[in-house]
Amino acid sequence: MTPAPRQAFDVVVVMPVYNEEGCIAAVVRAWVDTLDGLGIKAQLRVLDDGSTDSTPEALGAFASDPRVDVVRKPNSGHGPTILLGYRTASRDADWVFQVDSDGELDPSDFAPLWNARHDYDGVFGIRTNRTQSFGRQVVSLASRTIVRLLFGEGVTDVNVPFRLMRATVLAELAEAIPPGTFAPNVIISGEFGRKHFRILNVPVNHTPRRTGTSSVASLRLLRLAARSARETIRYRFAVR
Repeated sequence: MTPAPRQAFDVVVVMPVYNEEGCIAAVVRAWVDTLDGLGIKAQLRVLDDGSTDSTPEALGAFASDPRVDVVRKPNSGHGPTILLGYRTASRDADWVFQVDSDGELDPSDFAPLWNARHDYDGVFGIRTNRTQSFGRQVVSLASRTIVRLLFGEGVTDVNVPFRLMRATVLAELAEAIPPGTFAPNVIISGEFGRKHFRILNVPVNHTPRRTGTSSVASLRLLRLAARSARETIRYRFAVR
């Protein structure tokens, strides 16, 4: 039997970004330095979801850096952008890691996840020291409850944007999720539990963003949470 060809990278880091001009250059540099320091054959894949500020110009500083792949795309939303990143990254690497671009989760917490990966199909962060508005607390609780009721136990922080996943597992899951899904990470977390993949949950420190503000207002957040719940429930009853 011919062995599977080795992937181009050990890990591709998928980072969706939208209007993060105040921090994106520093965040990208920190991740590149961290991956270099660990001696990993890695690529940081930054997907610019149609930013309207000076984010594209800030990312232009990395145009000649082979460690950073900047993908400029029309705006489609955070979830669809993540899914696009997953589908391409899972073809190019043995592992896929996803992190947001707001700097709220520090690259220094990546090494424990990476070092623990061998015995697992997914290593997921659990955000600690996290300060949330009441609306976000309600949304987080609702997401956890829906996942546990419909999929079972598994991933603790179901929508955490700090997750390392085996590419062969992720590729199958990402392909099954509709491309316009608002919160694909919630569904993926559920599927990791339902399909009994090997999971490790690791605490990671959450720091409030230092620049910019969240693009989702409280009322809109609740509406989007309701949408996520509907999509998650619909997905669960569509699969066996």
